[in-house]
Amino acid sequence: MLNALVAAQTAEESAHGWEGHLPMAPIAFGIVAVCILLAMLIVTWSFKSVGNRH
Repeated sequence: MLNALVAAQTAEESAHGWEGHLPMAPIAFGIVAVCILLAMLIVTWSFKSVGNRH
């Protein structure tokens, strides 16, 4: 069954061409990346002085 799905997807991509087809606009990828990096920075910053509290 998986082979049939892969073959169907490949046939569809070759028929329509997938060049330049992204799930989001390119600027959206940048915005998502910046949001993820800021979230990781906030989490890291929240543990800044945990070792000095004892």
